Amino acid sequence: MMSSRDRASLSFVERHGLWTDEQVRLAAEAAKEIEDRKLELVRFSFPDQHGVLRGKTIVAAEAAKLMRNGVSMTTTLLAKDTSHKTVFPVFTPGGGFAMPEMQGAADFLMIADPATFRVLPWAPNTGWVLCDIYFPNGKPVPFSTRQIARDQLARLGEAGFDLMAGLEVEFHLYRIENPRLSPADATWPGEPVDVSYIHQGFQLLTEARSDQIEPILEPFWRAVTALGLPFRSLEVELGPSQCEFTFRPEIGLASADMMMLFRSAMKQIARRHGLHCTFMCRPGLPNAFSSGWHLHQSLIERRTRTNAFVSADPARVLPPLARHWLAGLLANARAAAAFTTPTINGYKRYRAYALAPDRVIWGQDNRGVMLRVIGQPGDPATHLENRVGEPAANPYLYVAAQVACGLDGVARRLEPGPSADTPYETEAEMMPTSLGDALAALKDNACFRQAFGQHFVDYYIRIKEAEILRFRSEEKSDTPDVTRWEQKEYFDLF
Repeated sequence: MMSSRDRASLSFVERHGLWTDEQVRLAAEAAKEIEDRKLELVRFSFPDQHGVLRGKTIVAAEAAKLMRNGVSMTTTLLAKDTSHKTVFPVFTPGGGFAMPEMQGAADFLMIADPATFRVLPWAPNTGWVLCDIYFPNGKPVPFSTRQIARDQLARLGEAGFDLMAGLEVEFHLYRIENPRLSPADATWPGEPVDVSYIHQGFQLLTEARSDQIEPILEPFWRAVTALGLPFRSLEVELGPSQCEFTFRPEIGLASADMMMLFRSAMKQIARRHGLHCTFMCRPGLPNAFSSGWHLHQSLIERRTRTNAFVSADPARVLPPLARHWLAGLLANARAAAAFTTPTINGYKRYRAYALAPDRVIWGQDNRGVMLRVIGQPGDPATHLENRVGEPAANPYLYVAAQVACGLDGVARRLEPGPSADTPYETEAEMMPTSLGDALAALKDNACFRQAFGQHFVDYYIRIKEAEILRFRSEEKSDTPDVTRWEQKEYFDLF
């Protein structure tokens, strides 16, 4: 038995058995890279409940030790809504969470995942590592969205499959005309920056527009490539100043990690070049178009490493497993919207005849539906494209929601019904028209309460309801137009 002295000499990671052998090896490689490249700083970051990176910057000489022993952060970060205002009574017994670890603004620890270590191309001599979060007693923080995604992927693994997911992300890129840094602009949230467009739009995928913005986008795609992200294409979207990056599919958690790093990199690089990048769905600017995040997905059978969505039946585009998965996504779509479209602004995108879904349907190679089936019987690249998400969504909750819903459909052997060839005329259940509607659907959804846990669902609903209450206190109605409240709330944050 290990003595108390020997146990005290162990790192936090060793005492609680938090790393695999592979992570131990990668941590040693990261420490060597920090030394060999003479890095000066390392950023430790974790994704919060909104999918926003928070963290601290550490001098490089301390980084290897702190990877193993953790960087302290206040638990109040987990109690905040999108305005960064605390919505739980953190100084009451249990901190408003019925958890002693959360009381009194106590600390938690960021523990590095060495597999995510990168050197940032745009920040000289700076490293970066993504972290998981634990209480000082070694327990995982139950509000870690990265852990929720990991748990759902583990459930999928137990069933014999891995998730293969590819990203197709739209965003807006602007020139900053006024950064709004006067004292009067430092409201809470701050006044949104004044911007101008980098192109006028309405020339979808034209070479002329592409060449016009290529010099502007060059530092972005070069940085994304240098980070090792599986970058595939950059595209000019239809709206003014609207662009799209796509990425090759990745297995499991890597796709969500990739989205976190991509969004953070884009926003940081933009500001260093006098630009503003936003993943807010529909910015409150004249003639602006909504942006979406399409999540492509299939299942890889662990035993054979083959695509489980490939149909051997020439009369059916999907095999039974894929049909059940598809049906699970449809059956839980209204509740899942709370995770795929988590902002008030995101619901401005659900409009008929806008290449965005407004109802819960699927179709074969149809861009007007919520779930587009891509492929033919026997096609090894057959997969689903979920077109419902907004680019501001927390990547871990988006991915976790897909797995939870898909597994629910498989467990109940649900069937999706016929393909919708006329998506905006087909009779079907409508998508929620507001964040409040989505939360109402989530409250009573058995799939998510079982998969994510009662505690997390109630926690998430409370945070998002605080967001809605603040909106309603300033805006009297949820109009189709983007309000000033939304612009202040989301334009900079996301």
